[in-house]
Amino acid sequence: MNGTVLVTEIERLESTGRLASESTLLATMSRARPVAMTALVAALGFLPMALATGVGSEVQRPLATVVIGGLVTSTSLTLLVLPALRVALSRWRERRAAQGWR
Repeated sequence: MNGTVLVTEIERLESTGRLASESTLLATMSRARPVAMTALVAALGFLPMALATGVGSEVQRPLATVVIGGLVTSTSLTLLVLPALRVALSRWRERRAAQGWR
């Protein structure tokens, strides 16, 4: 969902006439805090499960650890890899258009 929020903001900025690279940078900077906060709140919600030592914790702890790891990974991919791929794709499209491809 965070990726959708970021791409929507990039497309909104591009529709105002900005370059793809500028739109991507501005959108990433403006949406970094909301994206990070949603992941942080979810990870903090799983923290008690990850630190549990009581009955049933042998099942809860690995699950919580995997979910927290997934949240960290997806957030970093959303804020680092997705913008880089977006800029690379837009440059590729521009080169294709300049060469006469559709």
